[in-house]
Amino acid sequence: MSKVIVVYASMTGNTEEMAEAIVAGAQEAGVEVVSKEAFDANAADLLEYDGIIIGAYTWGDGELPDEILDFYEELEGLDLSGRKAAVFGSGDSSYPVFCGAVDTIEAKLRELGAEIVSESLKVEYNPSDAEKEQCKNLGKQVAGLVTVAG
Repeated sequence: MSKVIVVYASMTGNTEEMAEAIVAGAQEAGVEVVSKEAFDANAADLLEYDGIIIGAYTWGDGELPDEILDFYEELEGLDLSGRKAAVFGSGDSSYPVFCGAVDTIEAKLRELGAEIVSESLKVEYNPSDAEKEQCKNLGKQVAGLVTVAG
């Protein structure tokens, strides 16, 4: 069975809500899904999954939040070739860079060889019902692609 992992960092619960909807969508598509908060995840574990979905809120002027820094640094040197990936996150558009952490993570995944299969999903603060539906669809999309590939 194809497997997808969702790793996320959330401080206020907004990115966690997005992750939950993504997990639900992937499960509906019939794949095995594991969800972990970034501080409980080991980057090397990504090698065990066909699909990788990573989410983070953005801190300050576009930076990665502390909760995901160790995980992000552990990514260095991994070969994620052949894996389908997507990135999501929440942010605040009053800052100069909206959801910069999402862009940083996406760039790192590309650098490591992962195939980004969806436009990054960025949400202002907490996800609306329509945005939660987009999250579910993201989970379904990645799950569908790893099922075809696997």
